[in-house]
Amino acid sequence: MQEPVLFAHLTDTHINVVGKNPLFGMDTTQKLREAFAELGKLTRKPAFVVISGDLTQDGDVEDYRHLRRVLDEEKEKLGVPVYVALGNHDSRPFFREGYLQEQPSEESYYYSVMEDGLRIVVLNTQVPGTHGGRLDEEQLNWLRGVLAEPAPNGTIIVHHHPVVPTMTPMMDSHLLENPQDLAAAIEGTDVIGLLSGHIHCNNIGVFQGVISAAATGVAFGIEPTSNGSMKFIDNSGYNLVLVKNGQMIVHPMPMAGDQQMVFEWKRDAAHAHA
Repeated sequence: MQEPVLFAHLTDTHINVVGKNPLFGMDTTQKLREAFAELGKLTRKPAFVVISGDLTQDGDVEDYRHLRRVLDEEKEKLGVPVYVALGNHDSRPFFREGYLQEQPSEESYYYSVMEDGLRIVVLNTQVPGTHGGRLDEEQLNWLRGVLAEPAPNGTIIVHHHPVVPTMTPMMDSHLLENPQDLAAAIEGTDVIGLLSGHIHCNNIGVFQGVISAAATGVAFGIEPTSNGSMKFIDNSGYNLVLVKNGQMIVHPMPMAGDQQMVFEWKRDAAHAHA
Protein backbone atom coordinates (compact mmCIF):
# COMPACT_ATOMS: atom_id res chain seq x y z
CA MET A 1 0.00 0.00 0.00
CA GLN A 2 1.29 3.46 -0.95
CA GLU A 3 1.98 6.04 1.75
CA PRO A 4 -0.53 8.94 1.86
CA VAL A 5 0.51 12.04 -0.10
CA LEU A 6 -0.37 15.54 1.14
CA PHE A 7 -0.04 18.56 -1.14
CA ALA A 8 -1.41 22.09 -1.57
CA HIS A 9 -3.62 23.34 -4.39
CA LEU A 10 -3.55 27.10 -5.00
CA THR A 11 -5.23 28.96 -7.84
CA ASP A 12 -5.86 32.38 -9.38
CA THR A 13 -2.94 34.31 -7.95
CA HIS A 14 -3.44 37.20 -10.44
CA ILE A 15 -0.19 38.92 -9.54
CA ASN A 16 1.54 41.77 -11.38
CA VAL A 17 4.83 43.53 -10.80
CA VAL A 18 4.44 45.28 -7.43
CA GLY A 19 2.92 48.74 -7.83
CA LYS A 20 1.71 48.12 -11.38
CA ASN A 21 -2.07 48.16 -11.85
CA PRO A 22 -2.94 46.85 -8.36
CA LEU A 23 -6.02 44.62 -8.55
CA PHE A 24 -8.86 46.31 -6.66
CA GLY A 25 -6.14 48.11 -4.69
CA MET A 26 -4.92 44.81 -3.19
CA ASP A 27 -1.34 43.53 -3.04
CA THR A 28 -1.72 40.13 -4.70
CA THR A 29 2.01 39.41 -4.44
CA GLN A 30 1.75 39.73 -0.67
CA LYS A 31 -1.32 37.47 -0.68
CA LEU A 32 0.66 34.80 -2.51
CA ARG A 33 3.51 35.10 -0.02
CA GLU A 34 1.03 34.83 2.85
CA ALA A 35 -0.39 31.62 1.38
CA PHE A 36 3.07 30.08 1.33
CA ALA A 37 3.68 31.34 4.86
CA GLU A 38 0.53 29.49 5.96
CA LEU A 39 1.79 26.32 4.31
CA GLY A 40 5.04 26.71 6.23
CA LYS A 41 3.15 26.75 9.54
CA LEU A 42 1.42 23.42 8.98
CA THR A 43 2.39 20.55 11.26
CA ARG A 44 2.85 18.37 8.20
CA LYS A 45 4.58 20.00 5.26
CA PRO A 46 2.94 19.45 1.84
CA ALA A 47 5.00 17.36 -0.57
CA PHE A 48 4.49 19.91 -3.36
CA VAL A 49 2.30 22.81 -4.50
CA VAL A 50 0.19 23.13 -7.66
CA ILE A 51 -1.27 26.42 -8.94
CA SER A 52 -4.15 25.96 -11.38
CA GLY A 53 -3.93 29.03 -13.58
CA ASP A 54 -4.51 32.77 -13.83
CA LEU A 55 -0.99 33.17 -12.55
CA THR A 56 -0.87 36.87 -13.46
CA GLN A 57 -3.52 39.52 -14.00
CA ASP A 58 -2.12 41.22 -17.11
CA GLY A 59 0.21 38.53 -18.42
CA ASP A 60 3.19 40.72 -19.36
CA VAL A 61 6.73 39.36 -19.61
CA GLU A 62 7.82 41.35 -16.54
CA ASP A 63 4.84 40.01 -14.57
CA TYR A 64 5.99 36.45 -15.25
CA ARG A 65 9.58 37.27 -14.34
CA HIS A 66 8.29 38.76 -11.10
CA LEU A 67 6.13 35.67 -10.44
CA ARG A 68 9.11 33.39 -11.06
CA ARG A 69 11.25 35.33 -8.57
CA VAL A 70 8.52 35.19 -5.93
CA LEU A 71 7.85 31.46 -6.41
CA ASP A 72 11.57 30.64 -6.45
CA GLU A 73 11.96 32.43 -3.12
CA GLU A 74 8.87 30.85 -1.56
CA LYS A 75 9.54 27.31 -2.71
CA GLU A 76 13.11 27.56 -1.42
CA LYS A 77 11.78 28.55 2.01
CA LEU A 78 9.13 25.82 1.97
CA GLY A 79 11.51 23.30 0.44
CA VAL A 80 9.08 21.69 -2.02
CA PRO A 81 8.46 21.79 -5.80
CA VAL A 82 5.85 24.13 -7.31
CA TYR A 83 3.96 23.21 -10.49
CA VAL A 84 1.87 25.72 -12.44
CA ALA A 85 -0.91 25.66 -15.04
CA LEU A 86 -2.15 28.44 -17.31
CA GLY A 87 -5.54 30.17 -17.13
CA ASN A 88 -7.49 32.57 -19.30
CA HIS A 89 -5.61 35.61 -17.93
CA ASP A 90 -2.28 34.06 -18.91
CA SER A 91 -0.30 34.63 -22.11
CA ARG A 92 1.46 31.60 -23.59
CA PRO A 93 4.31 33.49 -25.31
CA PHE A 94 4.97 35.87 -22.40
CA PHE A 95 4.77 32.99 -19.89
CA ARG A 96 7.34 31.05 -21.89
CA GLU A 97 9.62 34.06 -22.17
CA GLY A 98 9.25 35.47 -18.66
CA TYR A 99 8.62 32.39 -16.48
CA LEU A 100 10.19 29.49 -18.37
CA GLN A 101 12.95 31.66 -19.90
CA GLU A 102 12.31 30.09 -23.29
CA GLN A 103 11.66 31.53 -26.72
CA PRO A 104 8.12 32.98 -26.82
CA SER A 105 5.56 30.89 -28.70
CA GLU A 106 1.86 30.12 -28.77
CA GLU A 107 2.59 26.46 -28.04
CA SER A 108 0.18 25.08 -25.46
CA TYR A 109 1.62 24.28 -22.02
CA TYR A 110 0.73 20.91 -20.52
CA TYR A 111 2.78 18.16 -18.92
CA SER A 112 2.89 15.27 -16.43
CA VAL A 113 5.05 14.78 -13.32
CA MET A 114 5.33 12.03 -10.71
CA GLU A 115 5.49 12.77 -6.96
CA ASP A 116 5.68 9.89 -4.47
CA GLY A 117 4.00 7.56 -6.94
CA LEU A 118 1.20 10.09 -7.55
CA ARG A 119 0.94 11.30 -11.14
CA ILE A 120 -0.01 14.95 -11.61
CA VAL A 121 -1.25 15.81 -15.10
CA VAL A 122 -1.40 19.56 -15.78
CA LEU A 123 -3.67 20.51 -18.68
CA ASN A 124 -4.19 23.79 -20.54
CA THR A 125 -7.86 24.71 -20.98
CA GLN A 126 -7.19 28.17 -22.42
CA VAL A 127 -8.99 29.40 -25.51
CA PRO A 128 -6.66 32.28 -26.48
CA GLY A 129 -8.39 35.64 -26.70
CA THR A 130 -11.41 34.56 -24.64
CA HIS A 131 -12.31 33.75 -21.03
CA GLY A 132 -13.68 30.39 -22.12
CA GLY A 133 -12.12 26.99 -21.52
CA ARG A 134 -11.80 24.01 -23.84
CA LEU A 135 -9.56 20.97 -24.31
CA ASP A 136 -8.33 20.54 -27.89
CA GLU A 137 -8.06 17.16 -29.59
CA GLU A 138 -4.25 17.17 -29.63
CA GLN A 139 -4.16 17.53 -25.86
CA LEU A 140 -6.88 14.93 -25.35
CA ASN A 141 -4.93 12.45 -27.48
CA TRP A 142 -1.82 13.15 -25.39
CA LEU A 143 -3.84 12.66 -22.20
CA ARG A 144 -5.18 9.30 -23.37
CA GLY A 145 -1.62 8.19 -24.06
CA VAL A 146 -0.42 9.27 -20.61
CA LEU A 147 -3.30 7.50 -18.86
CA ALA A 148 -2.81 4.26 -20.80
CA GLU A 149 -0.39 3.10 -18.10
CA PRO A 150 -1.56 3.42 -14.45
CA ALA A 151 0.56 5.26 -11.88
CA PRO A 152 1.38 3.59 -8.54
CA ASN A 153 -0.69 6.04 -6.50
CA GLY A 154 -3.18 7.11 -9.17
CA THR A 155 -3.51 10.31 -11.21
CA ILE A 156 -4.81 13.77 -10.40
CA ILE A 157 -5.58 16.21 -13.22
CA VAL A 158 -5.03 19.94 -12.72
CA HIS A 159 -6.80 22.37 -15.06
CA HIS A 160 -8.13 25.92 -14.90
CA HIS A 161 -11.80 25.76 -15.95
CA PRO A 162 -14.01 23.59 -13.67
CA VAL A 163 -16.31 20.79 -14.79
CA VAL A 164 -18.75 20.44 -11.86
CA PRO A 165 -21.99 22.51 -11.95
CA THR A 166 -22.08 25.47 -9.56
CA MET A 167 -24.66 27.34 -7.48
CA THR A 168 -26.00 29.48 -10.34
CA PRO A 169 -26.44 29.46 -14.14
CA MET A 170 -24.18 32.51 -14.39
CA MET A 171 -21.30 30.68 -12.71
CA ASP A 172 -22.03 27.62 -14.85
CA SER A 173 -21.24 29.71 -17.93
CA HIS A 174 -17.58 29.65 -16.82
CA LEU A 175 -17.22 25.86 -16.87
CA LEU A 176 -15.19 23.82 -19.37
CA GLU A 177 -16.99 23.89 -22.71
CA ASN A 178 -16.41 20.21 -23.61
CA PRO A 179 -16.51 18.22 -20.36
CA GLN A 180 -17.82 15.17 -22.25
CA ASP A 181 -14.47 14.86 -24.03
CA LEU A 182 -12.59 14.92 -20.76
CA ALA A 183 -15.02 12.38 -19.31
CA ALA A 184 -14.38 10.03 -22.22
CA ALA A 185 -10.61 10.42 -21.88
CA ILE A 186 -10.53 9.51 -18.18
CA GLU A 187 -13.16 6.74 -18.23
CA GLY A 188 -11.69 3.46 -17.01
CA THR A 189 -8.35 5.03 -16.04
CA ASP A 190 -6.58 5.58 -12.71
CA VAL A 191 -7.72 9.23 -12.38
CA ILE A 192 -8.86 9.80 -8.79
CA GLY A 193 -9.31 13.57 -8.75
CA LEU A 194 -9.64 16.81 -10.69
CA LEU A 195 -8.48 20.20 -9.37
CA SER A 196 -9.35 23.57 -10.89
CA GLY A 197 -9.89 27.28 -10.25
CA HIS A 198 -11.30 30.14 -12.34
CA ILE A 199 -14.55 30.66 -10.41
CA HIS A 200 -12.83 31.96 -7.23
CA CYS A 201 -14.96 29.92 -4.84
CA ASN A 202 -14.86 26.44 -3.35
CA ASN A 203 -16.97 24.08 -5.44
CA ILE A 204 -16.71 20.34 -4.84
CA GLY A 205 -18.64 17.60 -6.61
CA VAL A 206 -18.36 14.38 -8.60
CA PHE A 207 -17.45 14.15 -12.30
CA GLN A 208 -17.41 10.79 -14.10
CA GLY A 209 -17.34 9.15 -10.66
CA VAL A 210 -14.28 11.22 -9.68
CA ILE A 211 -14.03 13.96 -7.02
CA SER A 212 -13.63 17.38 -8.63
CA ALA A 213 -12.71 20.44 -6.56
CA ALA A 214 -12.37 24.08 -7.55
CA ALA A 215 -10.60 26.29 -5.01
CA THR A 216 -11.18 29.90 -4.07
CA GLY A 217 -8.61 32.34 -5.39
CA VAL A 218 -5.45 33.38 -3.60
CA ALA A 219 -5.98 36.92 -4.96
CA PHE A 220 -9.69 37.27 -4.16
CA GLY A 221 -12.94 35.35 -3.84
CA ILE A 222 -16.28 35.58 -5.62
CA GLU A 223 -19.60 35.29 -3.78
CA PRO A 224 -21.17 32.25 -5.48
CA THR A 225 -24.95 32.64 -5.08
CA SER A 226 -25.80 35.76 -7.09
CA ASN A 227 -27.15 35.21 -10.60
CA GLY A 228 -27.22 38.86 -11.64
CA SER A 229 -23.78 40.04 -10.65
CA MET A 230 -20.32 38.91 -9.63
CA LYS A 231 -19.29 40.20 -6.22
CA PHE A 232 -15.52 40.25 -5.80
CA ILE A 233 -14.56 39.74 -2.15
CA ASP A 234 -11.30 40.54 -0.35
CA ASN A 235 -10.46 37.08 0.93
CA SER A 236 -8.04 34.28 0.12
CA GLY A 237 -7.74 30.55 0.44
CA TYR A 238 -6.34 27.31 -0.92
CA ASN A 239 -6.99 23.57 -0.73
CA LEU A 240 -5.08 20.96 1.18
CA VAL A 241 -5.30 17.67 -0.72
CA LEU A 242 -4.62 14.25 0.73
CA VAL A 243 -4.37 11.13 -1.42
CA LYS A 244 -4.97 8.11 0.79
CA ASN A 245 -6.04 4.55 0.00
CA GLY A 246 -6.76 5.49 -3.61
CA GLN A 247 -8.98 8.46 -2.72
CA MET A 248 -8.52 12.22 -3.05
CA ILE A 249 -9.60 14.10 0.08
CA VAL A 250 -9.95 17.90 -0.19
CA HIS A 251 -9.92 20.32 2.73
CA PRO A 252 -10.56 24.01 1.88
CA MET A 253 -8.34 26.33 3.92
CA PRO A 254 -9.63 29.91 4.29
CA MET A 255 -7.15 32.71 4.98
CA ALA A 256 -7.37 36.13 6.56
CA GLY A 257 -9.12 38.92 4.69
CA ASP A 258 -11.52 41.70 5.56
CA GLN A 259 -14.34 39.92 3.63
CA GLN A 260 -15.45 43.23 2.13
CA MET A 261 -16.77 43.48 -1.40
CA VAL A 262 -14.15 45.32 -3.48
CA PHE A 263 -15.99 45.31 -6.81
CA GLU A 264 -19.33 44.25 -8.29
CA TRP A 265 -19.74 43.35 -11.95
CA LYS A 266 -23.42 43.60 -12.92
CA ARG A 267 -24.55 41.57 -15.89
CA ASP A 268 -27.33 43.93 -16.98
CA ALA A 269 -25.06 46.97 -16.85
CA ALA A 270 -22.37 45.12 -18.82
CA HIS A 271 -24.86 44.12 -21.51
CA ALA A 272 -26.20 47.68 -21.71
CA HIS A 273 -22.68 48.93 -22.54
CA ALA A 274 -21.83 46.10 -24.94
